[in-house]
Amino acid sequence: MYSYADRLRAVRLYIKLGKRVGLTIRQLGYPTKNALKHWHREYEQRLDLSAGYVRRPKYSLAQKESAVKHYLEHGRCLAATIKALGYPSRTLLPAWVQELHPQTRTRVVGRSRELTPAMKQSAVIELCMRQGSAQSVAQELGVSRPSLYNWKNQLLGHDTSASMKRKQDSPPSPERAELEQQVDALRQDIRRLRLEQDLLKKANELLKKDLGIDRRLLTNREKTQLVDALRPTYALPELLREVGLPRSSYFYHRARLDVADKYVDVRRVMTDIFERNYRCYGYRRMQASLTRQCVNISEKVVRRLMKQECLVAVTRKRRRYGSYMGEISPAPDNLLNRDFSATAPNEKWLTDITEFQIPAGKVYLSPMVDCFDGMVVSWSIGTRPDAELVNTMLDAAIETVSASGDRPVVHSDRGGHYRWPGWLSRIADARLVRSMSRKGYSPDNAACEGFFGRLKTELFYARNWLSTTIEEFIAALDSYIRWYNEARIKISLGSCSPIEYRRNLALAA
Repeated sequence: MYSYADRLRAVRLYIKLGKRVGLTIRQLGYPTKNALKHWHREYEQRLDLSAGYVRRPKYSLAQKESAVKHYLEHGRCLAATIKALGYPSRTLLPAWVQELHPQTRTRVVGRSRELTPAMKQSAVIELCMRQGSAQSVAQELGVSRPSLYNWKNQLLGHDTSASMKRKQDSPPSPERAELEQQVDALRQDIRRLRLEQDLLKKANELLKKDLGIDRRLLTNREKTQLVDALRPTYALPELLREVGLPRSSYFYHRARLDVADKYVDVRRVMTDIFERNYRCYGYRRMQASLTRQCVNISEKVVRRLMKQECLVAVTRKRRRYGSYMGEISPAPDNLLNRDFSATAPNEKWLTDITEFQIPAGKVYLSPMVDCFDGMVVSWSIGTRPDAELVNTMLDAAIETVSASGDRPVVHSDRGGHYRWPGWLSRIADARLVRSMSRKGYSPDNAACEGFFGRLKTELFYARNWLSTTIEEFIAALDSYIRWYNEARIKISLGSCSPIEYRRNLALAA
């Protein structure tokens, strides 16, 4: 805006007046305060000022070449190129073409051919029935575009459209309008169904949800993930309306997704704990396990992370096995009377039989459970629920108290196994006390039934035993019971296993 001489005069006067900005501007009438200081800094650095300002070109050479290339490869249409690229103007683009490709303007001199009326009529028909531009039709015929339209005006008149398509302002017939409405409705239904299908597929792929999941059950965070996954295909308002997510909630959760997850390592540790412990830990035992590994997070966070990682313990209604064979011998009294608490080990024992049915066959388990801490004192596993199954289990349990002199109460249901002579003689020889539940009252042996429920929920129901043999299943069942005694966390025991609990109380070696 200011010449070299004006800027230099202003700087020299500024220095002469002792670098007084206000006085310099009042005497000259220009420039601004900041401009004067900028000129002075430049003068001090270079001992001179720049000759003037050089305007940089608005478009680079690469942009020019890209525009010209698009113009030459897409029918040499100025409007199409400008619409596709967003630049330049109708004046600049021809100049760039002439600059970079001057041969495109070369004229070819030749003798025109005489076109018959039939040829002109055919050209007009092709113009009206065209799928592309009129320029492409003219180039194929070897004539100019104005000539093509002149032939159309001569044959069809000036008021005729250049296309055989029905004009928008022409009144459609009622039948045609109704059919068009039906077609539009069908297209909308197809697009909506396709969108619903894509949402279900993405929910299954990204969120590990079932294909029949109800979108209303998804969290806003999960909905945001679905919307982001399908935005290249569908419009944002359409996706938000379909999943039922407000626009503000979408952008809020999208911003949170961009933030790095601070629980990445915790998620990995939780998954490892869940897999190592028979996929049966809930959020309480999961938090206790994390605390053991010096990972201190709240129960609320543990529940949220487990839900996000799909760490859900499988539950299923159990199928009971019944061993009642009638009153084959006198039944003792119910000494426990549903009081399963014990102040010391080997005060109250509970026993029962449960059945496991796998494709390879049936397996039966007979345990002896201590009411003090729920530890399985002894157990036997077999393929037949006979007297040998319970007798061997009882012999192993008696061996654990033979040296200590403890005489626990052995509580059972009214099954025939606990009323046979072999069982009664072993109880009498060991001087143990018998106790039995009432007929058909499973709550009278609830603590033992609870152990069976946890066992089947954590081990049996959560796995597929299709290719498992009887021997392999027995080994897996035995391994689970040992893990149950030695490692499985029990919240009621202070987040310890039964054996760890006894060691803390100095009751076990």
